[in-house]
Amino acid sequence: MHEADVLVRARRGGCACWTVGSSLALPPSALSAPPLVSIVVPALNEVGGIGAALVSVARQSRPYEILVAVGDSDDGTAEAAQRTMPEARVVCGDRGRARQMNDGAAPATGDLLLFLHADTRLPPGALDALRDALADPAVSGGCFRTTFDLDPGRDGFSPFGRAFMRLWESRLWMQWHRFAFGDRALFVRRSVFEAMGGFPDQPIFEDLDAVRAMRQHGRFVFLDMEVTPSARRFREVGAVRQQLRNLALWTAWNVGVSPSRLKRFYSDHDRG
Repeated sequence: MHEADVLVRARRGGCACWTVGSSLALPPSALSAPPLVSIVVPALNEVGGIGAALVSVARQSRPYEILVAVGDSDDGTAEAAQRTMPEARVVCGDRGRARQMNDGAAPATGDLLLFLHADTRLPPGALDALRDALADPAVSGGCFRTTFDLDPGRDGFSPFGRAFMRLWESRLWMQWHRFAFGDRALFVRRSVFEAMGGFPDQPIFEDLDAVRAMRQHGRFVFLDMEVTPSARRFREVGAVRQQLRNLALWTAWNVGVSPSRLKRFYSDHDRG
């Protein structure tokens, strides 16, 4: 954060929110010892899932700070975040995952940034693994592996659908190309994030374009540790249908189809 940027606290929708503004320089004590890892959680109307994500953060080794970028959520997400983790800073702004992640990163003070989706849980030791990876100066950023929250007999998937989900978790076709979706919990050096201009302000695949930018500044690594994203979208749409759609969209992106055109084929218009 630039010395002329300060956090301005305001009341919005019944909760305390932070926005970034310009005023007097921060005192030296606020700049001398920033938390090592800043965890940014973009959350749009995630009152039902934000708690589990934050609980998984609370189990990590310090130092870290948590910033929950709620956009213009109106379902109590901000209040739920503050109840679960009172130390979390809630950042209000416009909706859109790229914008929310950039808004959350703006007031962050850590040298390392982790972007955690609101419906994704970190495994124990995740921040230690992240720190170890970025101890190598040749590494610009990276991500984790995934294991979805499948529960045989209760998750609504058929045996075939569940097997298809396990196949999707590996996504080896993406690792071969050194790309990753944001549900893998992307992390990056702050210096690299600033050099690449943050996440591109686009309606879809801001994560893939961000990974492409990270690779221009160093190696992008896949940690041998699993985060747990929610499988709710696969439950709603169908495991096979959702995965085939994702694969088709990724293929189109990979050959240069613009995000605005891809968005027309993406049914979730409230993506946050």
